[in-house]
Amino acid sequence: MPAVHEVATLTSKGQITLPKPIRQALGVDFGGKVAFDLRGTQVVVSRVDNERHEDPAIASFLALLEKDIAAGQHISTLPDELAIALLSAIKRPVDPGEDILGDVAL
Repeated sequence: MPAVHEVATLTSKGQITLPKPIRQALGVDFGGKVAFDLRGTQVVVSRVDNERHEDPAIASFLALLEKDIAAGQHISTLPDELAIALLSAIKRPVDPGEDILGDVAL
């Protein structure tokens, strides 16, 4: 990749606009994502391709839930009122025997 040097001005909210030559060199457009890596006193900006954001709170909760399910602890059926409320919020009939679409790790 050829060397490109551009200067951007920081706004009062700490925001910058990536200069057009930088966006073009990285191949990012509206809605594209870039990553910022601090290396010493330099910031390296790179294009992000299909990076999934992992929420550590959700990951911890799912790990705890998986452990409880495996051990058979803290698992019970939903209270009837909650099950009815959840089903009423869905706009289509629910078939518990229906195949799950997409990739699911159980």
